[in-house]
Amino acid sequence: MDERELLRRSDGPVTRDRIRDDLAGLGLAPGDTVMFHTRLSAIGYVPGGPQTVIDALLDVVGPTGTLLVTCGWNDAPPYGFTGWPRAWQEAVRAHHPAFDPGTSEAEHANGRLPEALRRRPGAVRSRHPDVSLAALGASAAALMEAHPWDDPHGPGSPLARLVALGGRVLLLGAPRESMTLLHHAEALAQAPGKRFVTYEQPIEVEGERVWRTFHDIDSENGAFDYSSAVPEGQDPFAAIVGSMLAAGIGREGFVGAAGSHLFDAGPAVEFGVRWIEEHLNGPPEPGLVNRASCNRDA
Repeated sequence: MDERELLRRSDGPVTRDRIRDDLAGLGLAPGDTVMFHTRLSAIGYVPGGPQTVIDALLDVVGPTGTLLVTCGWNDAPPYGFTGWPRAWQEAVRAHHPAFDPGTSEAEHANGRLPEALRRRPGAVRSRHPDVSLAALGASAAALMEAHPWDDPHGPGSPLARLVALGGRVLLLGAPRESMTLLHHAEALAQAPGKRFVTYEQPIEVEGERVWRTFHDIDSENGAFDYSSAVPEGQDPFAAIVGSMLAAGIGREGFVGAAGSHLFDAGPAVEFGVRWIEEHLNGPPEPGLVNRASCNRDA
């Protein structure tokens, strides 16, 4: 999209001050720990691009706040390389670089903001190669510390710590299905047919490149079969977020030209777990309590 179209959409440049004021109007506040997902083009023409957006977010949350993004690893070995001919597998195992939190690029499909934030001085990136996150601010180190190798979306993960810190999630012009926090709800939810994956990736251990096998929910294709709960063609996370908003969880507004949403992480996860369990477990038998959805500590 060219600059003229972006300027037309946003009725002029969307400056750092304008973004700051719009974010404050949406409800973001000093001291907030916020995980954000951004579709930059939705905002309009932003002088300075990703760096301006990050600066505006920092202006709002201030020195006691923290920003959090999902990174992943753009150049990770393909999940299916273990099915390649043996000689090809051996070439990958012998030569593929290990994941490096400091230099390995964030997944390009996540947009420009994660890569821009992880390169910021003072940013901290988690150690998990496939689902790494990066944070900048007062709670960055605490959020990123010792990201679990297995079940990296579950208890003890940066997503769980975001909830424990009373954090928030911002969809800054990003589609509803981009809410990564719902993978934490999938990890916690008790419903039939939960799908898991194992895969191998190289990491560095005490200066040595080591191939490690990881175990996780199937976050790429869906941890559950949602076909009975969501109309064909609709993303299940978009459906959950839509139901969340309809239930009064979350705030809506505009940042520049971007329709945006702000959620408190704890209620969002609780709603996601409950939605998954209610829609995929079926109605409880008369007189019985669905204990899987009671007294859950997210």
